[in-house]
Amino acid sequence: MDFLDEIEKSVPALRRYARALTRNADRADDLVQDCLERAINKRGLWTPTGTLQGWLFRILLNLWRNEARTQRRRGEHVPIDGLLVEPSVAAPQPGRIALAEMSRSIDKLPDEQREALLLVVLEGMSYEEASRVLQIPLGTLMSRLGRARAALRVLTGANDEPRLRSVK
Repeated sequence: MDFLDEIEKSVPALRRYARALTRNADRADDLVQDCLERAINKRGLWTPTGTLQGWLFRILLNLWRNEARTQRRRGEHVPIDGLLVEPSVAAPQPGRIALAEMSRSIDKLPDEQREALLLVVLEGMSYEEASRVLQIPLGTLMSRLGRARAALRVLTGANDEPRLRSVK
């Protein structure tokens, strides 16, 4: 498969991950565009030792971290539409409420845990592939996932629910 064809095939997954990281469709699209531009310009740096998609995720993640670092230095930008008060009416669907609660809880995770969780859960990457993208040992990835899942149980109140135990 051609280099550009393989990049094109990876765009939907990159967009999903970027949207999960940024929580903003426009910023996510800009992030993906920057990632693709960098990948095409730096094509000569890609070595086929791993998947091209993994390399693209690595570029996207590095761009996201650089952007987050810069934004922390500058302070948060609040768009004027965000200042408008919306009526506080509960969503009628319980599933939507649970999804919104989970989304807010994921946002509260430390970046390193959120990045790992989203690669494995949202993108369906294997632990090995996610550890390569994040450039961390497999054990570190598993530890981050364990801490992220434990934090999500606490943040969503799932610790209070009874858990099924396997019978031996």
